[in-house]
Amino acid sequence: MRRGSALALLGAAAAATLAVGIAVGTVPIAPRRLIEVLLADDRSVDALIVWDLRLPRVLTAFAVGGALALAGALIQVLLRNPLGDPYVLGVSGGASAAVLAALLVGLPAAWHPGLAFVGATSSMALVFALGRRGGVLAVERLLLTGVVVAAGWAALIGFVLSIAPPAQLPGMLFFLMGDLSDAPPPWPAALALAVGLALALAFARDLNLLTLGELRASTLGVETGRLRVGLYLLSSLLTAAAVSTAGGIGFVGLVAPHMVRLAGGSDHRWVLPGSVLLGGSLLTLADTAARTAFAPRQLPVGVLTALVGVPLFLYLLHRRR
Repeated sequence: MRRGSALALLGAAAAATLAVGIAVGTVPIAPRRLIEVLLADDRSVDALIVWDLRLPRVLTAFAVGGALALAGALIQVLLRNPLGDPYVLGVSGGASAAVLAALLVGLPAAWHPGLAFVGATSSMALVFALGRRGGVLAVERLLLTGVVVAAGWAALIGFVLSIAPPAQLPGMLFFLMGDLSDAPPPWPAALALAVGLALALAFARDLNLLTLGELRASTLGVETGRLRVGLYLLSSLLTAAAVSTAGGIGFVGLVAPHMVRLAGGSDHRWVLPGSVLLGGSLLTLADTAARTAFAPRQLPVGVLTALVGVPLFLYLLHRRR
């Protein structure tokens, strides 16, 4: 019951966060007026701001934040460590490098999600292949391997930026820092999030057993090899959807699952939906702050998430050591 109440509270907080994201901006919209516009589009100036500008953006931010948080929760199960995150392990870097290469050669936007998935999956496979020691996954080795792979992707990204035409550089740089000012419609990321959450919840019991160790899980009937491959692919899909939509946004996948586990334990029937709600809320708030703190100028939202995520990562690393 306590976890159900916590989920209800997170759901209410998510709804409030979406409302704040829609109402706050250069042109503020009063709560009563916001309700009127949402209930009936009267094609006024307020309605145009809400329906054409702010509502698609906050929904995109929520979907991207939820996808990153869910991917982080799944990667943390793979590592059995709260330091797992698509950004830290270089998965986000692989997806970003693939999208930047597509931008450089002028491939259409419809290609970006598929290429991002290939980049994320390749990076994930490389990290886990190199992170094994004697056939056993060593967490510290995985983290160090992820840092090295991320550095490799950063070098490749630097090469792409150095040969890119000057006219493309501002857009590429904002993409790398995470930007929602020119994001596509929210429905592709929201669909990927819904499918990913449904699949992950279907295996929540197996995820709980996998956190106890592969040997225990296998003795209790879990096909650990197949489950691990599924987690690879699912976390890569979620990361690719987030990166192709909003660019490289870091540390949401680290912060949200950790906070949810602190609040209600490690049962993934609670952790997975809680992480989605909290991750979506955090990124929506960060994006609202990014576009209003220095208005009319807009900050890349990835800058704000890094300001929160880096100290938390260092704290978790120090506590684990």
